Amino acid sequence: MLGAVIANGSLSAFSTAQSTGGPGACESAEVDQPGNVCAKNRDALFEQGKQVFRFDTFGDEDFWGGQLHLEKAIEGAALGGVGPGVSPKTALTAAGLKVDVDALPKNLQAQLKQGKVDLDSPATTLALLKLNAVVGVKGFFDAGGSLSSVGITCAICHSTVDDSFAPGIGKRLDGWPNQDLNVGLIVSLAPNLAPMAQQVLGSSDSAAIDTLKQVLLSWGPGMYDAEVNIDGIGFKQDAEGNTLIGSDGKPESAATRIPAAYGHLGENFHTWTGYFGDVTYWNAYVANLQMHGNGNFNDSRFEFIDPKTGKPKYPAALRGSFNKLRHTPDEVTSKLASLHYYQLSLKAPTPPPGSFDAAAAERGELVFNGQGHCSDCHMPPLYTDAGYNSHTPAEICLRNSKGEIDTFQADRGPRGLNPGTLVTPQLSGLWARSKRGFYHDGRFPTLMAVVDHYNSCFGLGLSPGQKSDLVEFLKSR
Repeated sequence: MLGAVIANGSLSAFSTAQSTGGPGACESAEVDQPGNVCAKNRDALFEQGKQVFRFDTFGDEDFWGGQLHLEKAIEGAALGGVGPGVSPKTALTAAGLKVDVDALPKNLQAQLKQGKVDLDSPATTLALLKLNAVVGVKGFFDAGGSLSSVGITCAICHSTVDDSFAPGIGKRLDGWPNQDLNVGLIVSLAPNLAPMAQQVLGSSDSAAIDTLKQVLLSWGPGMYDAEVNIDGIGFKQDAEGNTLIGSDGKPESAATRIPAAYGHLGENFHTWTGYFGDVTYWNAYVANLQMHGNGNFNDSRFEFIDPKTGKPKYPAALRGSFNKLRHTPDEVTSKLASLHYYQLSLKAPTPPPGSFDAAAAERGELVFNGQGHCSDCHMPPLYTDAGYNSHTPAEICLRNSKGEIDTFQADRGPRGLNPGTLVTPQLSGLWARSKRGFYHDGRFPTLMAVVDHYNSCFGLGLSPGQKSDLVEFLKSR
């Protein structure tokens, strides 16, 4: 058992005595003394996890570069690739990628400030990749200096920057969701989408590739669909399995908001839906099945046959052998422990001064714990359910655009015949992950819309003032 609490931005062991005793055993009174073996091991694990989180591709360049040839789209035809290429301006604005200012030499920072760097040239993007400065993206270069492949890391989705140097350029903020990242757009640029179309849709012909691109481009900034490549469902469906059409006349995207990776110590489920698993499961799931790293992964639940249809619920997962994935060597599993340790150390950020009304927030806390009944599920101090932190859509009055109880996302999890559930998210650092709305799919654009929903759902009878105070309290988390 890990047994740890957050202290000074990292994890501090509180019960690490080895059962066998002897040299190197950890005495609780000595755990933070300089030179103590436990402190050294703790710090080493933290640093290992940070490196994995920020820079380890798990070998996924074999997929993004080796199969989809995404590096060619980045280079552009002028540099030996295809198409116009990806300039820094495109990467920062359209794609929502971020640049780590600490990876930039001082002379380059000065040139950027003076406007002497060509931000419209893909060659500049390659230079940034050589510096390992693009957050979550790693370039691989041959002996001649040409981009030969590209991979991604955990940080591409779950880190951003503080914009301290310029918009999209600054110091890393690990654990913060990149709410500007347009994953679907980036993937759609790959010159060879046939392998992905074959795995997701069961066909690699032009029609399947066009359908895949339509799905990818429906996601938009800050959104991602982590289930489409197991169930093959690209758009939201109603209770009968029909595609839902939005008010714009287009199919409704099945993507969900990119979640935060901070503030999860002590929680059970960490993402949007129950039944998948906690953070340890998701790390393995994402590293292997979403990043397409070269690791080993088991989940026999993907073999479930729907008794209503007699067909597999996860046909795409079976096409990819995701139920029992094997690679030699396994480049994922040995890194999961340190990655888990680092992630649990990421504290939720505190709201900036002046970002909420303190007096109103104090009144709102009384509403939160009283008439609003918010704390029935979002229990202090973790602000999520104690124990099993998940509820059915019916319990929270969740409805789709047709007015039906919306079980679509909840039911995508490997639940067997059990009703699908949605996770009660912890509220700490809510302000830093609210750009794309609230709930898993961002359906509520503001906190007031969330409060109005629950006020109606549970007949709380909150006054306008109480609702406003409650919003300020939520902003203060």
